[in-house]
Amino acid sequence: MSAYENALREAVQFMREHERFLIVSHVSPDGDTTSAALATALMLEQLGKSYVIVNEGATPAKFDFLPRFARIVNLAEQPLQETFSHVIAVDAADSRRMGAVSHLFSPDVQLLNIDHHPTNDCFGSLNLIRTDAAATVEIMYDLVEAGGFHLDEELATCLYTGLVTDTGGFRYANTSAEVMKIASRLLGYGVKPGEIADRCLESITLGHVRLLERTLGSLTLTHGRMVAALKVTRRDLVEAGASSDDLGGLVNYARNIEGVEVGLLLTEVEAGLVKANLRSRRQVDVSKVAKSFGGGGHARAAGYTYHGSIEDALQELLDKLSELLGVEKDA
Repeated sequence: MSAYENALREAVQFMREHERFLIVSHVSPDGDTTSAALATALMLEQLGKSYVIVNEGATPAKFDFLPRFARIVNLAEQPLQETFSHVIAVDAADSRRMGAVSHLFSPDVQLLNIDHHPTNDCFGSLNLIRTDAAATVEIMYDLVEAGGFHLDEELATCLYTGLVTDTGGFRYANTSAEVMKIASRLLGYGVKPGEIADRCLESITLGHVRLLERTLGSLTLTHGRMVAALKVTRRDLVEAGASSDDLGGLVNYARNIEGVEVGLLLTEVEAGLVKANLRSRRQVDVSKVAKSFGGGGHARAAGYTYHGSIEDALQELLDKLSELLGVEKDA
């Protein structure tokens, strides 16, 4: 039995042996983390267990078609008083990515960490990590099979949504033959791929369009046009009538410029707090860049939080990229 197979067995045992769970995912949740959290909830329901799903902030409304979405608690609006001895964290590259949730953990907490990020630091009591998985839901699919869980339309929809969003509609380099096999199997349970693609990949809000109009004006090209950077300030968000939900996909406008190796999006969340999103084509492992600033992610997609001004955040990031690319930032 491989180490991964043993971890699957231990994860199933963890879910079967205990009665009440807290399900947490990473801050600023995307399609994979939301789908993985809700798939976990559906699996616990099959075992007759009780659970609470939380996130530090809001979950994007475009995922509200997913089963049990309404049960996700936004801790910023609905604080909880209960503490939990058994926690399942999904798609969180490290404990900081879970956000401000540790106050919900009891002193004797046992935590099952399920994730696919290469930068995961194995912060759980149990760690189910597969770094070659395209998405955390690919691991959840393995867990369904290992635990003999019943696949139905609800669970299949969660798993498919996580796959389609984390592979960019099966276009990114992480789209493997196994991913396509799993997706094909899930379609057999009544998943509606056209509706999911339209909701998660095609539809955009007016706030997104207005924010894009402002953000493209901040575009800067450096390092011999190998690096493209975009900035979003608090003023941009307010004047565009946009929210954090409307930021999705903006970084790709930088990364997709012909000849660009690294695309950057820096967002001023509040005064002195900046979120950095990094995307690359093939030369730069941006997870290493993000990790150097206390963040993490994947080789082609990563991020971190910076304490300081958006201008300082950009300059420090460009300096780091100069080291990796061997090219001066103004060249």
